[in-house]
Amino acid sequence: MASRRVHIVGAGIAGLAAALQLVLADEAVTLYEAAPFAGGRCRSFHDRELDCRIDNGSHLVLSGNAALYDYLFLTEALETMGGPGQPIFPFLDRRSGERWTVSLNKGPLPYWIADKKRRIPGVPLRDYKSVASMMLAGGAERVIERVDIASALYRRFWEPLTIGVLNTEPEIASAALLANVMRQTFAVGGEACIPLIPKLGLSETFIDPCLGVLQQHNAEIMYNHRLGAMKETQRGTRLALSELHFNNGTIVEVGPDDWVILALPAWVIKNLMPEIAVPNDFRSIVNAHFRVDNLVDPVGLTGIVGGLAEWIFVRNGVVSATVSCAERYGDYPVRDMVSYIWRDIAALHDFDPDALPPYRIFKEKFATFAATPEQNARRPNAYIGWANLALAGEWTATGLPSTIEGAIRSGMKAAQIVKRWD
Repeated sequence: MASRRVHIVGAGIAGLAAALQLVLADEAVTLYEAAPFAGGRCRSFHDRELDCRIDNGSHLVLSGNAALYDYLFLTEALETMGGPGQPIFPFLDRRSGERWTVSLNKGPLPYWIADKKRRIPGVPLRDYKSVASMMLAGGAERVIERVDIASALYRRFWEPLTIGVLNTEPEIASAALLANVMRQTFAVGGEACIPLIPKLGLSETFIDPCLGVLQQHNAEIMYNHRLGAMKETQRGTRLALSELHFNNGTIVEVGPDDWVILALPAWVIKNLMPEIAVPNDFRSIVNAHFRVDNLVDPVGLTGIVGGLAEWIFVRNGVVSATVSCAERYGDYPVRDMVSYIWRDIAALHDFDPDALPPYRIFKEKFATFAATPEQNARRPNAYIGWANLALAGEWTATGLPSTIEGAIRSGMKAAQIVKRWD
């Protein structure tokens, strides 16, 4: 093994995944993070107002997320995941008041579609042909070009699925990206569609166990290091990074055998490297958390159709709701969303809709890139031709939308690029 060091800038999920792969391959790693903590947009913290621990956002992951599974296996965090243990998805239609549970069979053949008790009510069996049509989508096609927008299946499945998975309006969302997600989950069968929910929190599942492995392998973790500039040099016919300049005054020399992985948001990369095309259109997500003591929910999540919220999560006395693609509501103030989100929750759990409990609500303005064909085409590969540089982040060309699975895959890909030059 050459006496080299891999400098990873950014300790979000992508950076952590890259660091994990490299330390397990006996590489020397230094991880730099602008914040005083790791995790980025995937972490937990103690909220003083609610006096309990909450996540900074809610993430629905499925058992078919292969990279995520590997990540949790390598960090010995699989047991921190809970959930229903079977491929079931409860729903509430806020307009009609109907409740149903989509219950998939675990094998690849979708027998569940033929059972009225297991599929979406009010949807003729023939409408499910659009699922096969969506699987064939590619190129610049948009979701609405592959489905019948006048059908009940669109309102009760395609529209909420697109908004929840792609965080983008179906009118402009990439059908190819949605198809890629479905090929790795629904197409495989119910065994790949079991919802996974952290038992305690995002940090306890995705962040803390990984940090523990990194520390066991002597990785250096440098917090409060925000990258401000980089110095480049010419190495033969290719560019290479020679220095990293951090805003706290630290200058890190990049040795001749060293590598750099930039696991930073797309807009940060654009500021550092203006010549690289990256996604430049983004969508926001609103997350609301309500403190409701003594609440028990054996499933832990429910989909909402026709409400303000899309998914409602329950864990440890906290009910959390996600409003994806908040741009759909224009400049509607976030604080004014609270009562409407609570009414969705109250309808689901038979609470008093006027008895608003303690809450916190957050809006992540740049939560994901807009998952359109145009933005997808702007995603760079992990390797862009530099002698010692790789990129990581869910916004790179992973073939998936902005998801935890995509972030982990991007980090693993960046680590593979480094290893290729052993």
